[in-house]
Amino acid sequence: NLPAKPAEEAQKHRQQYEEMVVQAKKRELKEAQKRKKQLEERCKLEDSIGNAVLTWNNEILPNWETMCCSRKVRELWWQGIPPSVRGKVWSLAIGNELNITHELYDICLARAKEKWRSLRTGGAEVDYEDAGFSAADREASLELIKLDISRTFPNLCIFQQGGPYHDTLHSILGAYTCYRPDVGYVQGMSFIAAVLILNLDTADAFIAFSNLLNKPCQMAFFRVDHGLMLTYFAAFEVFFEENLPKLFAHFKKNNLTPDIYLIDWIFTLYSKSLPLDLACRVWDVFCRDGEEFLFRTALGILKLFEDILTKMDFIHIAQFLTKLPEDLPSEEFFTSIAAIQMQSRNKKWAQVKWMLIFDNR
Repeated sequence: NLPAKPAEEAQKHRQQYEEMVVQAKKRELKEAQKRKKQLEERCKLEDSIGNAVLTWNNEILPNWETMCCSRKVRELWWQGIPPSVRGKVWSLAIGNELNITHELYDICLARAKEKWRSLRTGGAEVDYEDAGFSAADREASLELIKLDISRTFPNLCIFQQGGPYHDTLHSILGAYTCYRPDVGYVQGMSFIAAVLILNLDTADAFIAFSNLLNKPCQMAFFRVDHGLMLTYFAAFEVFFEENLPKLFAHFKKNNLTPDIYLIDWIFTLYSKSLPLDLACRVWDVFCRDGEEFLFRTALGILKLFEDILTKMDFIHIAQFLTKLPEDLPSEEFFTSIAAIQMQSRNKKWAQVKWMLIFDNR
């Protein structure tokens, strides 16, 4: 029983409705264009990956020794190794200086299982003191493995209890503690082993894992060699100041030292800090360039977020670098890394590091 709207108000409401319809259509068109663009990019990416797979399988891998250092291969490498050949390339690039065989892995795994059984039954027949560790230390190490496995890529749910890769990860980490009792298990190792498991068969993952951890940088960190760790941090700061002087000064002013954010990145080779697909691309180039690329990546991250970080205080910087944004744009990230110059006063990373080691002596 309401009175009719005045003509002026009715006209105004019609206009508002028509404007809403026009805006809705615009949004719909924009969304459709966005979806079309995403589809085109996906198709383009799939074609690119398909072509790259053919190149890796037909040209590069059969002629690895002669081609691995060529300019063409290095450029392809930078663009990211296709997932289907990633494991093969990583294995070849990491190498097997330790000459570990599949049989040795089986022996180490059998020994680990024997020790697990002994710990469960409370037996004392395993001589832990041979390795310089008490039974309690070894038990704590094995318990830590169990705990860390459940924390490894929890969103994927494939390494947790009942997941398809839980036992595989447990086996590799247990076998390593028997292979290198002098190192044992250290937190962070589970992420490295997990990434290798996703790309390699179990025994090959163990071989790559053991050889990777045997590299000077990883050994310095996992054995907690404070002197060498400080040398790596000092070398990093030389290139930090060279590339990002403004941010370097801001970090110095706030007493923010490299150990606060670098340790976690180096221990897990970025697999905990970055989205998994992006971490694998970092691993690709790390396998090509060695330890230098780990520190170049760190500088790339700082460069990418320089404007944000210069406005933050100590607490907020530490929190931000501990948990990086999950939606990192891949190409922008690698463009930032590419802009980093790993040369200081005509000296490269290795030269700066060895100079610092020599000075400390």
